[in-house]
Amino acid sequence: MVRNKTVVTVISKVAERPAAKDACLVVIYGLELGKKFSLETPSIIIGRSSKADIQIDQESVSRNHAKIVNTGKQILIRDLGSTNGTYVNDELIDEHVLQDREFIKIGRTIFKFLTGGNVEAAYHEEIYRLTTDDGLTQIKNRRYLMEALEAELRRAQRYARDVSLIMFDIDHFKRINDTYGHLAGDYVLKHLATVIKQRIRREDLFARFGGEEFSILLPEIAHANAMIFAEKIRALIERTEFKFEDSEIPVRISIGVASLDKGRFGDKEEEGRQVDISGFMKHADERLYAAKNGGRNRVIG
Repeated sequence: MVRNKTVVTVISKVAERPAAKDACLVVIYGLELGKKFSLETPSIIIGRSSKADIQIDQESVSRNHAKIVNTGKQILIRDLGSTNGTYVNDELIDEHVLQDREFIKIGRTIFKFLTGGNVEAAYHEEIYRLTTDDGLTQIKNRRYLMEALEAELRRAQRYARDVSLIMFDIDHFKRINDTYGHLAGDYVLKHLATVIKQRIRREDLFARFGGEEFSILLPEIAHANAMIFAEKIRALIERTEFKFEDSEIPVRISIGVASLDKGRFGDKEEEGRQVDISGFMKHADERLYAAKNGGRNRVIG
């Protein structure tokens, strides 16, 4: 298959300024998470080869995949005819002048480019961000969700407020990876997160729970409205186009919904019981598995 590449050319006054002495790449998704690579030398090769300056030992990465060039005035990235391409901000490129905080994807590894007056401070800021955000989807991670959920449950039970939790995962995600490849699987995860993120309220919390599983925490939303919202999300994903390179990928999700109405479970046998975070999540998880066992692409609450 001949790969048509999108050539991204950046022409701006920023690009003509001398490159900062301290510029680096930070791994925000993949192995060696948080590792920093300095870009002070004139030329750096990224690839699978053991001789590469930045080695990424993945099948989807070519032996000599891409090259970082520091001209003294600008820093650019150049694809070296790789099999799977080099991406900057999700655009397939041949050559691109890098700007501060842009994302570079090579194989299944994502780097963030940092440059400017205080790279060390920006690096430490990025390391902190990795403790709360998922590097691939750019939504919150499991650790952040668990802390927020614990705090929200305390508030709901103390003040008799509604709170709901949606848990969902992608139906037959392993089949997507096996059929279209792991790069396509990563694309599906990221595009799904982008689509849903645009539909939630500012006070809601959307997080990647792990793998292909996601959660949405809905403060002050009762069960009936949470079910309506969950069905809207299910239908949204069903009609969204997922197209990676030349392949259209059918994507469906199964959803489980748990709620505390006025700070309590709605089930009579559990009426009045104090609910901890594990019990609440178990409630949502059981409904998710009921949705999957019931035929998938549905909401159970």
